[in-house]
Amino acid sequence: MAIASPSTPTFSASFCCKRTVSTHLTRFPSTLSPTRTRHPPPRRFAISSRLNSSKSCGSVYPDNGGSEDFEHYELQHGFTGPVERRRRGSPVYVTLPAELVAEDGKVRRIKVLTASLRALVTAGVEGVVMEIWWGIVEREKPRVYNWGGYLDLVALARRCGLKVRAVLAFHQRGTGPGDPLWVSLPQWVLEEIDKDPDIAYTDRFGRRNMEYISLGCDMFPVLKGRSPLQAYSDFMMNFRDTFRSLLGVVITGVQVGMGPAGELRYPSCPSQKLAWAWHTRELGEFQCYDKYMIASLNACAHHVGMREWGYGSPIGTGNLMHGPENTEFFKSNGGSWNTPFGKFFLHWYSGMLLLHGERICREAKTIFQGTEVDTSAKVAGIHWHYGMQSHPSELTAGYYNTSRRDGYLPIARMLGRYGFGLCCSGFGMRDVEEKKTNPVSSPEGFLKQLLLAARVCHIPIEGENSATFLEDESFEQVLKMSKFYTYGLESPNFSFNFMRMDRYLFEQHNWVRFTRFVKQLSGANIFRARLDFGGDVQPTSVSDVVKVRAAYTYC
Repeated sequence: MAIASPSTPTFSASFCCKRTVSTHLTRFPSTLSPTRTRHPPPRRFAISSRLNSSKSCGSVYPDNGGSEDFEHYELQHGFTGPVERRRRGSPVYVTLPAELVAEDGKVRRIKVLTASLRALVTAGVEGVVMEIWWGIVEREKPRVYNWGGYLDLVALARRCGLKVRAVLAFHQRGTGPGDPLWVSLPQWVLEEIDKDPDIAYTDRFGRRNMEYISLGCDMFPVLKGRSPLQAYSDFMMNFRDTFRSLLGVVITGVQVGMGPAGELRYPSCPSQKLAWAWHTRELGEFQCYDKYMIASLNACAHHVGMREWGYGSPIGTGNLMHGPENTEFFKSNGGSWNTPFGKFFLHWYSGMLLLHGERICREAKTIFQGTEVDTSAKVAGIHWHYGMQSHPSELTAGYYNTSRRDGYLPIARMLGRYGFGLCCSGFGMRDVEEKKTNPVSSPEGFLKQLLLAARVCHIPIEGENSATFLEDESFEQVLKMSKFYTYGLESPNFSFNFMRMDRYLFEQHNWVRFTRFVKQLSGANIFRARLDFGGDVQPTSVSDVVKVRAAYTYC
């Protein structure tokens, strides 16, 4: 049931759910554990912006002010100024095809893959990104894991001299059983959802989203006696134990999935639609109507003495295709997003998402302590209403980011506390192109804000493109945005994940552009991993690229 915003004289919105760890602001966020020596020591930034604190959760939120210009931000936040940057570039990784490992755990098209990896080595690529699907590894029964296909992939990358970044994907892939890319949640999880549909995210219309388990039941034993958080932790521990000898040597990074598409967000609209949402300008729906989320909202409303606020999301939010300026909640002037109830609801909604991320980060930090792998999490690149005051599509996804509030700095600060890096998409997109069809879209504005939050918290960035591109303009845009983040830093802590490897990458004109891009981003240095393990793959040459093209032609 959706409710209206009641008229109340004054109210200071706060997120009432208690945390188990301290979230007090520190001048220099702690981003490193004692065993993580790979990252440089934090650089001292004097942060002087005006702060608006949330008393209950202890987080602070700088006034956004709408600044997109780095020089203006430097002055506003009191950076000490640029320093001489060491001549060092940024490594490039290439994401492997999503369907490489079949549901039975076996690797598909191994000959084509081998030729492709050898070709990547010739380009100076540092490594590959390997998505590991929960629905494949732990498919049939809880705690029964099949890592076979992924062990084979890592072994092949090792022989080729490539590093591996593993993405632990706890979400659904594809649109349904007829989709060639389809991977559901584990079968035993789907059985539990059949018994208790509230395990799935639910919107105000009662529609269930099966991409990822609702964070509202993170701590409840809804999965055959285990909580979702325990299931994720058991999976991570088994991964660590299975690949232990390779961690920090071949597998140098682990990205931990935290939501739909692996991103720390709510499924405000299905991921297959979200991929093209900037064309349709979808607002999304608040995902807070399963019984676990409603119980949390109700408890928080009782806590602040406003019981009538605990029954659901605000009214007047329109629908997926509604113009935001025609809605009661999202409109810029007089929208109820800026009322006491609106602030209360958005603090709670975004706070629950932040708490979910913090729980997973805490578990992952403990599990991977001492393995010398870099851990990271991904944030969605939602930019198609960035030019509006209310940023509606960001709000429904769980990012409380408006013209009056920075919603990404709390996320960056949370990741920094646990030594996590930040993966973000949108590199390669240009405002000049997006504004042709959507004047309020700003992928560059969104990305700059996120990168600046990462700079303030001194956390590493893994850049990523939103959709596969192979034209010069997009490669140049990646270089531009990478420099925006690394400018003035003694050590850039930037890398790029190219999405993704397919037959078109190896076509001659595309391959020339791609190899030139790799050399430019790496500063003409060769970041290729030299893993001398006595493998049977011989040094590569340009002829390998020709072999890849032929292999794709006949596969």
